[in-house]
Amino acid sequence: MMKAKFRHNGSPVRNCKVAQNMGQRPKISNGGSVLLIAIFVIALLSAVVIGILQVNTEQIQIMRNQIGAAEALAIAEAGLNDGFAQIRADDKWATGFADKAFEGGSYAVTIAGSGPNLKIVSTGSSARGFVARVEADVTLGGPAPYVIRIDNLRINE
Repeated sequence: MMKAKFRHNGSPVRNCKVAQNMGQRPKISNGGSVLLIAIFVIALLSAVVIGILQVNTEQIQIMRNQIGAAEALAIAEAGLNDGFAQIRADDKWATGFADKAFEGGSYAVTIAGSGPNLKIVSTGSSARGFVARVEADVTLGGPAPYVIRIDNLRINE
């Protein structure tokens, strides 16, 4: 049992380190610093995860836009090829197509010019609203089925 020490005036000594630590292990107080560090690390990791998710979301949207643009371009090229097929069969064909359905989208084809020199314009629209345009300046040659020579091809101009 620990004996209380008294001062010369008779009051017990309370603030003396020797009296407080006699027979006891010293206590280490963190004062909440471990909790503060843990909260800081969690906040930092959360910010990193949110940043990574934002970048991934943007990359997915870019990929979807590229796919939609490629679909629209493929539909426009299909319309151009359909126009070529009609012209090979009949060089006087000039009616074109208006919103002809193709693979969930549609295309419109117009023909301008006369004789052996024609300008064919095909505009393709995908199901998700992407649009692409293909123009071809062509020269017809030979008897039916006509040979079509593409003199100039423009995409999305």
